[in-house]
Amino acid sequence: MGALAYVVTVANRTSLAAAGLQAQERYAVGAGALSSFAVLQFLVYAALQVPVGVLIDRWGPRRLVVAGAATMGAGQLVLALSTETWQAVLARVLVGAGDAATFTSVVRVVTNWFPPQRVPVMTQLVGLFGQLGQVFSVVPLVALLHGPGWAPAYTGMAAFSVLAAALAVLVLRDVPPGAPDPRTRRGAREVAADLRASLRHPGTRLGLWSHWATPFAGNAFATLWGYPFLVSGQGLSAGAAGALLTLYTVTAAGTGPVMGALVARHPLRRSWIVLAVVGAQAAVWAAVLALPGRAPLALLVLLVVVIATGVPGSMIGFDFARTSNPAHRLGGATGLTNVMGFAATVLLVLAVGVVLDLQGAGSPGSYSLDAFRLAFAVQFPLWALGVAGILVSRRSTRELLAREGVVVPPVREAVRRDLAARRARRAAGAARR
Repeated sequence: MGALAYVVTVANRTSLAAAGLQAQERYAVGAGALSSFAVLQFLVYAALQVPVGVLIDRWGPRRLVVAGAATMGAGQLVLALSTETWQAVLARVLVGAGDAATFTSVVRVVTNWFPPQRVPVMTQLVGLFGQLGQVFSVVPLVALLHGPGWAPAYTGMAAFSVLAAALAVLVLRDVPPGAPDPRTRRGAREVAADLRASLRHPGTRLGLWSHWATPFAGNAFATLWGYPFLVSGQGLSAGAAGALLTLYTVTAAGTGPVMGALVARHPLRRSWIVLAVVGAQAAVWAAVLALPGRAPLALLVLLVVVIATGVPGSMIGFDFARTSNPAHRLGGATGLTNVMGFAATVLLVLAVGVVLDLQGAGSPGSYSLDAFRLAFAVQFPLWALGVAGILVSRRSTRELLAREGVVVPPVREAVRRDLAARRARRAAGAARR
């Protein structure tokens, strides 16, 4: 049920992506104003993460999931009926608020229901199911927009959200039957002390920077700027662009369990997985932007596949928060971690819109590949900041682990040990045969 709630959340979060050009025409706004819709939604989401985390610790995740789905439904209904820009802004604020309450709550449900060694894989599976929401926001929603129209499309999204709220009331439970309830009633001073303690732990900061660096490229692409870039910048048809966005969703979902298994098997190498995800995203974007003309379809496919790995890669940040904090402050630490990726997303979405506007790309027909090329180049400073934060916080985390008696061996030594263990297992199997 938590995974289904997250499906609804992702569908609501990305529901404006495939309607970007229609939204510009409906509200008569430019690229910068359009990006402000998504920016405001993400700002609300980011601003509410810490309060939501605190409320999860106090009220339990089920109530937050129900409230989030109902709030998103209200926002989509407002958007369906809106004709003025301020109404669309209000709608996206409500969607952002509802979105903020859901994922962190579902992660807490996973933590409450499963043993620690299964949590990384189960968290990735929740992310996998959640990506189905991206499919709903690209395929059925686009069909409704081009068929019955704007109002029926977003009214349907509102009904979908209300259904999720009702099912959560009936089915979702915070903890397994008979398990102790981890909710705590802590005062404001205690909550503030818990947040400070979480931030002081270098493992939490490693999670923060991991979540900053990994998801923003994919979030901005899937939420708003990918469809215009593919259609107006790269000259693809609407069907081809929709297929690539669907491929993004499938890849994000499919790579999640793999990353979850890697994290569970190599908990001391999580930062290397994060750095590999960031490096691959930067490399493929550099290749696309460096080409003098339009990119070949194969390279665009590679771009979509690689940036999609940022979604499961960002989940590793929550695993750092989980292993660096006790249960009573886990909600706040998870909320702090979730802020970072969406703060980076806000900066990128806004920057792309502003750079497009500064180049005269203020209407759908005026988007150009050169304008997009300069706009998407703003990703690289964000990646550089994230990598620097990861490296600094990783050093501090390893120093703390060393003081606790846990020494992280060099990669070559770990690989050598792993190969030796595999050879020993094969030899033992041969001897038994």
